[in-house]
Amino acid sequence: MAVGHPLAIKTDAEVKELVKNSLQDLLDGLLTGNSKRSVSLPNEQQTTKISKEKTLGQLRVEDSPSEINDYFYDQGWTDGLPIIPPSENLVLAMLNAGRQSRETVLGRMAPLNGTATVEKVAVNAVMAGCKPEYFPVVLAGVKAVLQPQFNVGSITTTTGGAAPVVIVSGPIVAKLGIHSGAAVFGSGHRANATIGRAIRLTMRNLGGAMVDTMEKSTHAWPGKYTMCFAEHDGRNPWEPLRVDLGYSSEASIVTVAAARGLHTLMEGTQESGKSGMGVLETLVKSMTAGACGISGYYYQRWGASYIVVLGPEHAAEIAAAGFGRKEVKQYLYENVRVPVAALRDRGHWGARCWPGDFEDDNDDFMVPLVTHPDKILLVVAGGDGRHSSWFPAWSATQRATEVIET
Repeated sequence: MAVGHPLAIKTDAEVKELVKNSLQDLLDGLLTGNSKRSVSLPNEQQTTKISKEKTLGQLRVEDSPSEINDYFYDQGWTDGLPIIPPSENLVLAMLNAGRQSRETVLGRMAPLNGTATVEKVAVNAVMAGCKPEYFPVVLAGVKAVLQPQFNVGSITTTTGGAAPVVIVSGPIVAKLGIHSGAAVFGSGHRANATIGRAIRLTMRNLGGAMVDTMEKSTHAWPGKYTMCFAEHDGRNPWEPLRVDLGYSSEASIVTVAAARGLHTLMEGTQESGKSGMGVLETLVKSMTAGACGISGYYYQRWGASYIVVLGPEHAAEIAAAGFGRKEVKQYLYENVRVPVAALRDRGHWGARCWPGDFEDDNDDFMVPLVTHPDKILLVVAGGDGRHSSWFPAWSATQRATEVIET
């Protein structure tokens, strides 16, 4: 069942009519086992004009890759970009690179709760263009988004346009060539592009993340296609992210956090000896400017994580100024704050979800973006140039991490 959304622009009468229709749809589903709305999933049995013969869970086709792409697009199984047709031999090669049987159930992908099996993830990984050796990373990423605190259904249904940002840290980065250097969020890196896309296609095809069912983003952003990158161990002046999150330096992990976009900044003016503090000050100004439009300032109690990606030059300058990883996070926690007066009666004020000690009746109270320094994911990545970035979080979610099994 799908409920119309958003509600904010509807009148009381329209909301009542919507609820009435939705309840009828729910009753129909409970009484008949059928809902008025459905979603087609690749690798489930389908009726198709291009099918020559059919077996359970498979389509037997003899058409060209172009015609197969057209068919998959018409079924709603793609993100609009061409896919690799998931032939049996390609799916088997993908499965052989994993450590779990094809029937293993990883969980239910909200909001439409399709069953995520290892085989279905493999199908989507083939479609995304992954090499088989990428599959353990994809599996870890899917397991991460299925963790309850990640709240994957909300990422699809929010009008805020959230998408998972996939961060890979560990020795597997070099082994697979997951890019962490220049143009780290850009094109041209197969591992980055296809790993992130495979996770998104799995969310789309098993969870119904498409505009004619449950995708309700007002605008969305290109992270809805893919957003995957690696930590740059070689130019990180501190302990790696995986160690900061409690894993060994020899481990390889995937961390996912839901974001609504990407903000970039530069700081190249501060003179030598002051540049590290100058970078932090500029970063704080970037994260507090326009605060009334950033949902995170209103929903801290849910515990979302913000991703701060320092370029290697900025990271080196901050480290030279005497800041360790924990000190950087503490500085941001203490300074990325705005007064209540800047938020009052703006943004999500009426639906704010604040901890009990926040003084919402005091216009001078400084509201932090996060409730604890460890809610900040600090990553070093990118190439040369005095630039850094941060991802504003989707607030109704918490980050999730999985170890990559190889």
